[in-house]
Amino acid sequence: MGSLRTTVVKLGGSLAECMRLTKILEIVAQARTPVVVVPGGGAFADAVRRAQADFGFSDAAAHGMALLAMHQSALMMAALQPRLRPVETLAGLKRTAAGKRIPVWLPQKLVERDGRISADWSTTSDGLAARLAERLGRAPVVLVKSCRIPKGASVAALVREGIVDPTFAAIVDRAHLPWHVLGVGDEETLAALLKVAQPLKATVARKRARKPGRRGAVPRAIARRR
Repeated sequence: MGSLRTTVVKLGGSLAECMRLTKILEIVAQARTPVVVVPGGGAFADAVRRAQADFGFSDAAAHGMALLAMHQSALMMAALQPRLRPVETLAGLKRTAAGKRIPVWLPQKLVERDGRISADWSTTSDGLAARLAERLGRAPVVLVKSCRIPKGASVAALVREGIVDPTFAAIVDRAHLPWHVLGVGDEETLAALLKVAQPLKATVARKRARKPGRRGAVPRAIARRR
């Protein structure tokens, strides 16, 4: 995807519920290094969990529905940020990046054909982001969460705390992926990883000026989906 190395950035679904999504998308849209966005399922995936609890259908069916939840999140992100374009295939990711756009991944087509991904809740969008990074030639992978991330925490510790899924840990270990897990207060780190040229403080100030009176985070959602 160009001469520069691609970075896979997964945006947690609960970013929308804690009102950080538009700010994070603006940072990503200013990236001066190739980026692929992986969307979390967010509230759409929560609806799948509730439906499975109510009706008792299989994890395999829930897995397919959760992939479609990620599609919904991707379409929302693309609607919020014009530089993003929904893409399904590896070839499409490369074409979109070559056109100076940022692909936001629709995972169903690639994941359904991937025998290395479990079709259950043990693999979330965290693990799918790591798997995509592996398939892109061991690209760096960055997870952006809605909670605070302990500085210097190992991937094993993050799994124990329920911050990342076990599949993410397994893939970054086997593929030796460079990885970062970022949370509240780590916006400048994200900007640095993506080589954002514009000062972050000015970006944040503009967003606050346009959208006063934002609600705070929703603790219930963050606890479930970080």
